[in-house]
Amino acid sequence: MSMQKVKNRSEILFLYDVTDTNPNGDPDENRPRIDEYTGINEVTDVRLKRTIRDHLLYFREDQEIFVRDREWKGEVKGKNVEGICDAKETAKKFGKTKDELHKNILEKCIDVRLFGATIPLEGVGGGKGDSLTFTGPVQFNIGRSLHRVIEKHIKGTGGFASQAGLQQKTFRDDYVLPYSLICFYGIINENAADKTELTEEDVKLLLDGIWNGTKNLITRSKTGQVPRLLIKINYKEKNFHIGGLRSSIKLEPKKEEEAIRSTADYNLNFSSLNDKVEKNEGKIESVDIIFDDCEFKDWGESLKKKFEEIGITVNVLNPDKLVEG
Repeated sequence: MSMQKVKNRSEILFLYDVTDTNPNGDPDENRPRIDEYTGINEVTDVRLKRTIRDHLLYFREDQEIFVRDREWKGEVKGKNVEGICDAKETAKKFGKTKDELHKNILEKCIDVRLFGATIPLEGVGGGKGDSLTFTGPVQFNIGRSLHRVIEKHIKGTGGFASQAGLQQKTFRDDYVLPYSLICFYGIINENAADKTELTEEDVKLLLDGIWNGTKNLITRSKTGQVPRLLIKINYKEKNFHIGGLRSSIKLEPKKEEEAIRSTADYNLNFSSLNDKVEKNEGKIESVDIIFDDCEFKDWGESLKKKFEEIGITVNVLNPDKLVEG
């Protein structure tokens, strides 16, 4: 495994779509998050990070995850995944002194190297109010749909009666989006990466978690979401990035935006993104790109061709071979 440290900055654009799905429910009614003024669907960065963490936990046997969704118990692919829930558990798993915890958590936990963490240390080799704080090199904005969406309410019955002996089944209310094309924007900060010892191999696993984690998140509320396009712009000049890339992709609807139900109902315009890349060509080392080979093939190949015409080295990555093994 390559241990080459991340040296320069990168920007990430990630597009995926959902069909008859709730991509990120709110904490009150578990309804899709929709901006009441714009009609834009929103997905928190926490949801995307959870997708990445869970993918690495379940599908990459050699990766340890510090921030778990719940207290997992037992074995997954021969790997102990007992949850870490308090300071004592942290000490038991990673060490007893602050220095020991700092060293072992960074060495073992890829999600801390990627996203950072704040870990209370009171009673675990630290005094009252003491903590370990790691600033995450990888940060995402809130994901937003590139068009207005509409929520659909589905009322149904549960599979079982609420109590033994009763005939009446329970009722449920589901809220889904008929369709939403969501775009996330993120940055990999080389300065914070130096502090968490983030490696290029970690970044490959990050891309694996973004793409394949989204594809493999097959739950009742998430079935129907598909990764479509991932662009990673790698810079050669330290402390530089273009910024504002999400606004560089324009969705051009062929019908009312709320009536969009598939990729056939819109075009994507990348001309602004192409212009920004061309303007900053001398500061760009390369571009990594993954695209869905069905619905987004033409858009992906068009982007690749345009970047290459500008003089950018483009690496089309195979999502099934992002990491070894």
